[in-house]
Amino acid sequence: MTAVSVSLQQQADYRFEIRFGSDLPALIADEPAPLGQGEGPSPAQLLCASVGNCLSDSLLFALRKFKQAPEPLHCEVQAEVGRNPEGRLRILGIHATIRLGVAASSLLHLDRALAQFETFCTVTQSVRQAIPVRVTVVDTEGANLHDGT
Repeated sequence: MTAVSVSLQQQADYRFEIRFGSDLPALIADEPAPLGQGEGPSPAQLLCASVGNCLSDSLLFALRKFKQAPEPLHCEVQAEVGRNPEGRLRILGIHATIRLGVAASSLLHLDRALAQFETFCTVTQSVRQAIPVRVTVVDTEGANLHDGT
């Protein structure tokens, strides 16, 4: 088992400095107004970034196993924030769209990579236990290659 840890230090109100270890730069996170000042990404944005980064890494790894170069990848992630039945704000769903940097026709074994990459994404599979996550993959020509939930 591996442990991952971060350290958060309150700077002011809802603004926190997040440290990831001695060799990495710190990150400032903050809630948007009216709670915070919006001086950094919000916790919901950080969650979206984590899901999108992990999915992109996983797809890249799956394609590189077949010695394919899909770069540059681009990922957009949107979270639907709304109220749960108790009236509390929650992330109700996440949709990630990954755009390949090349046409699908230029990649060998793309179907095999698309069939398996989501199952290896540590963050997304963990988040999915509580939040529905939809993943779409398109190529540079706009062709929808994968629509997974």
